[in-house]
Order: sequence, then structure tokens, then C-alpha cells
Amino acid sequence: MTVNSSKLQKKKAEEEHYSQEEVISAEVRLYSDNSQVLSDLDEVNRNLQAVNSELERFTNSADRTDYAIAVGSGILAGLLDSVFVGAFNLEEADQWGNERVNDFVLTVAKIQGYRGDELTGAIEHLEDLFPIAADKVTNEFGSGLQHHLRDFSHHPTPVGLICSILTQFTGKVYGTNKAGVFQSVQLSGDGLLLIGRTFPEKIMFGVVNWAFHLASDMAGSSGSVRNNSLGTGIPGPLVSILKELSSTPLFRKLSKDGNKEFSVFISQLFRGENNKLIPYKFDLRTELGVARYAGRQAIPVLLNECIVRSFYFLRRLTMELGSTKLDSIQDLATLNWNRILPFQNRTVDRMLTISSMTFNVADTADAAIHAAIETGGNWVLFSGKFVARFNYVGAGRAALAIVKEISDEKKETQLLHEKMLLSDQKASLFLGQLQEFKARLEERVSNYLAEDITEFMSGFDYMRQGLVSGNSDLVIHGNVIIQKVLGREPQFTNQEEFDALMESDIPLTL
Repeated sequence: MTVNSSKLQKKKAEEEHYSQEEVISAEVRLYSDNSQVLSDLDEVNRNLQAVNSELERFTNSADRTDYAIAVGSGILAGLLDSVFVGAFNLEEADQWGNERVNDFVLTVAKIQGYRGDELTGAIEHLEDLFPIAADKVTNEFGSGLQHHLRDFSHHPTPVGLICSILTQFTGKVYGTNKAGVFQSVQLSGDGLLLIGRTFPEKIMFGVVNWAFHLASDMAGSSGSVRNNSLGTGIPGPLVSILKELSSTPLFRKLSKDGNKEFSVFISQLFRGENNKLIPYKFDLRTELGVARYAGRQAIPVLLNECIVRSFYFLRRLTMELGSTKLDSIQDLATLNWNRILPFQNRTVDRMLTISSMTFNVADTADAAIHAAIETGGNWVLFSGKFVARFNYVGAGRAALAIVKEISDEKKETQLLHEKMLLSDQKASLFLGQLQEFKARLEERVSNYLAEDITEFMSGFDYMRQGLVSGNSDLVIHGNVIIQKVLGREPQFTNQEEFDALMESDIPLTL
């Protein structure tokens, strides 16, 4: 009887425990020992949180107000471009660049001890102070009109500097021949006298002399300036890079004619001869003038950028402050600055795409209208006037905005795909947990029912023995066991308690 009572008390305690526990709590309790599953689930949750955070940055949340401001900013920038930038004049750009170069050469010469005010004297002074070995093989690179282009040592680029230094260590000058094929020419005679003997001397000749010699050649040779000619000058960075790239094997392989036609085009561009596209000498001086005009074109483009980003920042800051209660200035750190700052954000990228495209449309319309008015409907002259007024910096900014938009769209699609895969993985792990919980719960229920049947049979055995032997206490004891299995509290546990119950006014509950 003591053993059976102990089992009944154990069952009752378990019943009370299950009745107070929710299913989700049961799941946690049952699987708290499954460290691998919990570890996998935690990792999936961390990855999901990271993907959601990144996805928020690549999700566009612009509304009508944002779009309206973007369009308005683009139109305003287009008006400023029409009024203040105007048309591009290559002749004026060339003249401006020539004046700036002349002033620069005079300034550099005076720093190096020149006491006069004439450009010719300044050029002669720098040529005498800073000669370079490459000038001793002028004829091998096309003489006066071409050697500044074909000889890479006369290029104001990193390649030009490298070739100048290599000349000091190899005794060779590097560039291209008439056909645009890369070549190296061995120095001899006077050329070798300009090769440094020691390492510091080689570096000085290859770097310092090279830089100051280019300064003397910017405005042309002293002889050409004395004859009131602009002189050869040196190619600017753009033409220099084109010439250097055209001599590479890959470029020559991609060119159908082995680079001959492109090499002729670069030569004509540099000399300004027989070139219908740019009928002016396109050297460093011209490139400086073009760069100045490009800087003017960049002003409305930068203004458009600043307006859009500033509006986004102020509006998002106001929205965050309205939705967050701040008790002190330190609470500003609690704001979601990823939503406020106008950088690395899909919404501001979309606004910039719209404003850039709006500016581009406005600029194109302005250029077309002015070109039509200035040419009087002459479509032969129309294209020339149109390209002179078109804002190429704005077009480039619009192209970059479109590329960024496509990249953002691709990244957003990728993040959504990753989120879907992680969600499926999380659901699979959770489903596996539920299935395992179900199996364990069924096992416990089966064990519980099996123990109940055992107790039922034990109670009936006591009752049968009592009936056979005429022992009423055994019959009552069997009844007590069955009552407790059914979850009831017995009113009596022996014959004496039964008799006392019968004599009392308490009703008998079956």
C-alpha cells in the first residue's frame, strides 16, 4: 500500500505540473538539452537580423513629397545651368588655357632665378637648367611636331614619370613609332651625358628635371614662341593616356586595323590638323580650358546633389525627432541615424536618380531650343550648337545614378532571396522541433496511460480479493486506488471511515 500511494502521489504531481505549463513552455523545457538545434536556430536568427538590417538600407521608402522635391531640384538646377553656364566655346577655352600656362611658366622660371618678364626668356631659362635625355632622340620620335606626343617622357602622367626614371637606369627612351607601335630607342653621345651616375643623381634627373622640363615645354619651345607661334606644347593627361593605351598589345589586338586609324586620329587631335570634330590644337592648354568649363558645368550638378541630400536629411531628422522622446542632448544617440544620414541609403539614391534625370531632360530641352533659335532652323548647324550647350557632367551624373539604381535593385533582390532561404531554414528547424516535441509528448502520454491501466488493474484486484475473502477494507482500498487514478479525492479509505460517513449528514459521492 505504501508503494502504491507513492506512485499515486507522483502521478498527481505530474498532472498538476502539466496543467500549469503552456505548450510553448513545454517545447522549451523538452528541447533545452538539444544544444545543436538551439545553436543552429540562434545562428539563423542572427543572420536574419543582419539581412533585415541590410535590406532596410536597400529598400526605397520615398513618398510623394520626396519625389516632388527631387523633380523640383532637377528643374531648378536646369534653369541655373541655362542662365549661368551657357554654351561651350573651344576657341575661348584654348585661349584661356594658353594664358594660364604662360603665367605658370613665368612663375616657375622666376622661382628658379629668372629675372625677366618675357615668356621666351623664361622657357630658355628652364630648358637650360633642366634638360632631359629624351630630347636627344627627337628625330626618332617624329621631330618637333610629334615627339612630345610619341615620346612618353613628355607625358604629364604616371607613365611619363615611370618612363623618365627608366631612361635613367636603362639608357633608353620609350614611346611609339609613326605607326603607333611601342618602341624603345637607345641613347648615345650627348644623350648619355644626361644619365645620372649615382642613384640619387638618376632620381633627380628622372624626377626633378623631368617635372621642370615639362613646365618649360607647356608653352612651346623658345624658338616657336619667339616667332609668335603657340609652339608644339605637350599633350594633356587625356591625350597622353589615350596615346599610351593605344600602344598596348590588348588595344592593338582589339583594333581592326592594328591601331593605325586611331593613332592617326590622336596625332590629328594633338596637332589640330584636318580634324572636323575638334579643329583646334588639343594640347595641355586646351585641356585646361575644357576642364575649366567642365568645372562650370559641375556647379548646377553639385547644387542639385546638395539640395536633394539636404532635404532628405532635414525631413528624416524631423520625422525621427517627432517619433522619439528626447529628455536630453545625449538621447540623440538613440536616434536611427541610418535612416537620417543622406548617404548609403536607397531612398536618397532614388531621389538623386529622379533629380538627375529631370536635370538632364531640362538641360537637353534647353540645349535643343537654343540651338534651334541660334541656327534659325538650319539642321546642318544644329548639332554643333547643341553639343556645345549640352551639360556633359550632368549626363555623366545621371548615368552614374542609373547604374547605382540598377546595382541597388540587384542587391535588394539578392537580400530578399537570402531572407527567403533563411526563413525557410528557420521554419524547417522549428518544424523539426515541433515534430520531436510531439513524439516525446505522445511517448509521455502513452507511459502515463500505461501506468493508469496498471493502477486500475491493481484496484480491481484488491476489490476482487476483498469480495472473495469478505474483507471490506480490501474492497475499499481498491476503490480508493481507482478514485485517485480518476483524479478524485476519496471520501473514505477504510471500513471505519465509511461507517462514520454513513452516520453523518455528508452525502455519499460515487
